[in-house]
Amino acid sequence: MILSALSALAEPTRLGVIPLLADGSEHCVCELMKKLDATQSRMSRHMQVLKQAGLVVDRRDAQWVRYRLNPDMPPEIRAVIEAVLAASAAEAEERKAA
Repeated sequence: MILSALSALAEPTRLGVIPLLADGSEHCVCELMKKLDATQSRMSRHMQVLKQAGLVVDRRDAQWVRYRLNPDMPPEIRAVIEAVLAASAAEAEERKAA
């Protein structure tokens, strides 16, 4: 399972999704598309990969599909996600300082 999570996170767009979903709320593909500058079909494919890796869960809301981080991730996967979030925060701080 750890390998599929790492493989899913190895792509920059999918990696960029994790900090966006870390706020704990649900996000539709349209929000993620805007923030990550991706097309709808590309973003949907990326979200499917993250879902198959067990990193995100989805919920259908009429014509929308809303995604959030999987609250039932195994501890070892949660540790990977926490490391990704820490690295993302550090990178953001470096950009601010520059």
